[in-house]
Amino acid sequence: QVQLVESGGGLVQAGGSLRLSCAASGRTLSNYAMGWFRQAPGKEREFGAAITWSGVTTYYADSVKGRFTISRDNAKNTVYLQMNSLKPEDTAVYYCAAKTNIGGSTWYASSYGYWGQGTQVTVSS
Repeated sequence: QVQLVESGGGLVQAGGSLRLSCAASGRTLSNYAMGWFRQAPGKEREFGAAITWSGVTTYYADSVKGRFTISRDNAKNTVYLQMNSLKPEDTAVYYCAAKTNIGGSTWYASSYGYWGQGTQVTVSS
């Protein structure tokens, strides 16, 4: 059992930066690969970034590659998403998730069994 709580969302101008945090309680998140997904109004939830349990390997959607960086601190039971060069199209609710299906694809939401409540990110032009 894992509980996830996101924080750090807010309003920022295009070109600005923001760092999201995902704090976990319950079972240590070091047992799981972690991912960040986002959902804009009227659109389906999409994959953003993921990181393996060790933090050695990361994955990024083409839409955020080069601008976003995912990292984790297992000692603090926390995952981060550093977002730079933000664009208006990045506006969405961002969700942190723990990958519970070890054999499932890292790129699909169905592989993740634990989700946070989400944090709103709004980028103005």
